Amino acid sequence: MSDQSTLQSTRRTFLQGLLAGGGLVLAAGLSTEDIFAGRAMQDAPFELDLYMLTILASRSEMGTGIRTVLPLVLADELDATLDKVHIVQAIGDPRLGSQNTDGSKSIRGFYKRMRRIGATARRMLEMAAAETWSVPVEEVSTKRNAVHHTDGRTLGFGELVAKAAEQKKPKRRELSYKSPEEWRYVGKDHQVVDLHDFTVGQAKFGLDVKLDGMKYAVIAHCPVLGGKWKSYDAKAALAIPGVEQVVEMAIGGKPFYFNALGGLAVIANSTHAAMAGRNALVVDWEPGPNATYNSDTYREDLNAAVNQPGQIIGEEVGDVDQAMKDAAKTFKADYYLPHLAHAPMEPPCAVAHTTEDGCELWAPTQNPQAVMETVGGALGLTPEQVTCNVTLLGGGFGRKSKPDYCAEAALLSRELKAPVQVIWTREDDIKHDYFHSVASMHLEAGVDASGKPQAWLGRTAFPTIMSTFNPSANQGSGMEWGMGFTNLPFPVANKRFEAGKAEAHVRIGWLRSVAHVYHVFAVSSFVNELAEAAGADPAQYLQDLIGDPEDRLARTTALCVSKSTWGEKLGSGRGRGLASSEGFGSAVAVVAEVTVSKAGRLTIDRVDIAIDCGLAVSPDRVRAQMEGSVIFGVSLAKYGEITAKDGVIEQGNFDTYQVARMSDTPTEIHVHIAPSDGPLGGVGEPGVPPMAPAICEAIFQATGKRIRSLPLKNHDLSWS
Repeated sequence: MSDQSTLQSTRRTFLQGLLAGGGLVLAAGLSTEDIFAGRAMQDAPFELDLYMLTILASRSEMGTGIRTVLPLVLADELDATLDKVHIVQAIGDPRLGSQNTDGSKSIRGFYKRMRRIGATARRMLEMAAAETWSVPVEEVSTKRNAVHHTDGRTLGFGELVAKAAEQKKPKRRELSYKSPEEWRYVGKDHQVVDLHDFTVGQAKFGLDVKLDGMKYAVIAHCPVLGGKWKSYDAKAALAIPGVEQVVEMAIGGKPFYFNALGGLAVIANSTHAAMAGRNALVVDWEPGPNATYNSDTYREDLNAAVNQPGQIIGEEVGDVDQAMKDAAKTFKADYYLPHLAHAPMEPPCAVAHTTEDGCELWAPTQNPQAVMETVGGALGLTPEQVTCNVTLLGGGFGRKSKPDYCAEAALLSRELKAPVQVIWTREDDIKHDYFHSVASMHLEAGVDASGKPQAWLGRTAFPTIMSTFNPSANQGSGMEWGMGFTNLPFPVANKRFEAGKAEAHVRIGWLRSVAHVYHVFAVSSFVNELAEAAGADPAQYLQDLIGDPEDRLARTTALCVSKSTWGEKLGSGRGRGLASSEGFGSAVAVVAEVTVSKAGRLTIDRVDIAIDCGLAVSPDRVRAQMEGSVIFGVSLAKYGEITAKDGVIEQGNFDTYQVARMSDTPTEIHVHIAPSDGPLGGVGEPGVPPMAPAICEAIFQATGKRIRSLPLKNHDLSWS
C-alpha cells in the first residue's frame, strides 16, 4: 500500500517518529542507526500481526514505478512480504543522498544501496533473535517476516525490532545477500503500489493539495524571456468575482537558474477566477533584447555555424583531412532538430506556506533538494528551513527538476501571509518552458572501396543547457557533446569533432534523453545513408561498423533485428528502418516498420525495441518504459517543434504543440529485454533517441525521400 501522508507532514523529524506499533523504518541513505528509528516504544506490545515495514521512497514517482521498485529490492533482501510493506514518500532530506529523479539514475544509483540496507537490517534482526535464544547467529535465518531457529523456534520481525536496534552495526563483510534463485520480487513482474489509487482517481498529485485559507495564483509572465512590464491595467481583472488582488513580482534575469521568472500574479479564491483574472489583465510589455529572436533566421545561423570550421572538441584521432583526400568516396549531410517542450500532462504547480519560521511546500518535483535550495535562496532562508513534501507527478520528463514554480509560490505566500497555490496553465507551461535545445549537425565521411568510413568529421552547434546557469556560455559542454556525438558507437581510424557557437534566447533545459535526441538522430541517419550508398543491408552494415559481435550494442541490435520482421518482403509504400544507440548505461536498438500512402499519410505499423540494461530489476517496468519511449519518440518525430517570432513562443497548447494520439501510435509494439550480466543501466531515457532515425529510414525505404530535419509534419511524404 502507498501513503500520501507527506501531504500533512510538517516536521522534518518524521524519519525518527513515523511509526507506532512493532514496525521499523528503512530508507536509502540513512545510517544503520537510523534504520530502526521508527521502532516502537519499549512497552508496546510486539505481535506479528501488528508488524509493518515502512520504507521511505526517496525518489519521485512520475509514472516510472520507481517508488515501488526500489523499496521492493529492499524488501526482497530483508525477507519481508509485500503485505507487510508500507511505502511512504520521503520529504526532501540531504541524509537520503541525491533525490534528483533524473538521468535514469535511480536503479543504477540505489540498487546496491537498497540491497545493503535490507541485508543489514536482516542481519541485525538475526543477531537480536540469536541473543534472545542464546544461540549462535549462524543457527538462525529469516523467512517471510520472521527469524527462524534450526530447532523450529520463530520470532516475528515486529517482536525483534527494539532489540535489533541495539545491535552493533555489522561490517559489510559480515553481510550476506540473497541469490537470484531466492529472489521473490527482483527480476519479477509486480504491479505498482499506487495502481489502485490511479485507477479509481484517488492518487494525490500536486494540483490536489488543499490547505485551509489557501489562495490561488496565476502569473502573467512576459511573453519574451527577460522582458518587463511598462504598465498594466488591472481593473477588468479585479472586477471578476473571486479575484482579490494583483501582486507585482520582481522580474528574474540572467542567470535564470531555477529562479522565479516574475511578473504579475493574479490572486483569487479559486483556480478558475485566477485564470480568468490573469486573462483579463491589460499589460504593456517591454520585451527586452530577446525580442530579436526568430527561429527561422536562428536556424540559418546554426546551419552556417556547422558548415565552417569550429572549435575542436576533444583530440583529433589520426589525420582526418588526409584520410578524406585518400578516400574512395566522400559524403556529407546536414541535420536539424528544433526546440522541444516537455509538456507533461500535469503542468507545473506548487503550494507554499511561508511563515517567520520557514517555508513548507507541497510540489510535484523531481528534485526536492533543489526546491529547498532555490526557495531558501529566494526567501533568504537556509535550505534546512524549507520543507519540501513530494506529491505524485503527472509526468516530468526533466521539467519538474527545475523548481522555479516553487519559488513563485513561496514568494507569494510570504507576501500574502497565507498558503498559496501557484498554477501554470498549459499555455504557461509550453510558452515558458526550459526548452530542449535546437541543434544543427554537419557530418562528413570518407569511405573505402567497401563503403566503410575511414574518416569522420562531425560538427554540432546548439544553445547549451549551461546558458541557464552561466550567461556567457555560448557553446555546448563536454557532457552534451558526449551524448551520442563524440562517443561514436563504432571505431573510425581518423575522426575529428568540432563545435560552433550559439547564443541562447530562451531558457534551455534537459528533456528526456537530453542531447542524445539530436545527436543520435544525426549519427544514426548518416550511418543509414552510408549503408544505402554502399548498397548494403543497413543491419549488416551497422554490425560490420561496430565490429565486435560481443559488443553490447551489437548484441542488442542483433536481438532487435532477429525479433523483428527484418528480411521479409514488404509491399509498395512500405518500409523498415533500424537505429541503435547507447546512453545512460544501456544499449537500445529499434526497428520501425511503416506504411506511407501515395498521398503522404504515415502509419507506423510495428516497432520492435530491444534493450540491454543489465539486470532487469522489474521487467514489467522496463517494458512499460520502452513502450512509453516509443510513443514519446513518435511525438517528437512527427510533431515536436517550438518556434519563436520576435522572441515570443508561437505554440501554446496541444493544438499547436501536438503530441502523439491514439491514431499516431504504432499498431504493434514489441519489447525485447536482453538477458545480460552487464552493469545496471537506465531505462527511462535511452529508448527515445533511436525512434526518430529508425522511422525516417523506414520512410526512405517506403518513398525514397530522405528526411534530415524534424518534425515530419513539415515534410511532404507523398510519392508516386
